[in-house]
Amino acid sequence: MKITVKIINQSSNSLPEYATEGSAGMDIRAHLPGPLVLKPMERQLIPTGLFMELPIGYEAQVRPRSGLAIKQGITCLNTPGTIDSDYRGEIKVILINLSGEEQVLHPGDRIAQMVISPVVQIGWSAVTEIGVTARNAGGFGHTGSK
Repeated sequence: MKITVKIINQSSNSLPEYATEGSAGMDIRAHLPGPLVLKPMERQLIPTGLFMELPIGYEAQVRPRSGLAIKQGITCLNTPGTIDSDYRGEIKVILINLSGEEQVLHPGDRIAQMVISPVVQIGWSAVTEIGVTARNAGGFGHTGSK
């Protein structure tokens, strides 16, 4: 299924696109005036130059790129970051350098991936009891401890 999303691109980068037919996410790129050094454990808010209008009932999730994480130790904080359908500001990505060395980001570098997903809004029903399951309150590794 494909939906159409309005987008403004104030960068010189190409629009986000799927790398392969089976890709779930589209790479998004840094919109920087020049190289940016990320020191070890430093985090920065990286602009993309992108603004979009998602239809109601959809969200965009911003996620790390596996290659950037394994090769440079750079990942996204607040992952996945949610972009709501009523947000109209610039898409920005919080990156952190988890490596022990300075890492350099360049204009146009692929810094994250974005997945567009449908969402459901719910209504609450306040009750005094909820159903019992075999798992019940077991969590935080409960099903994997043998």
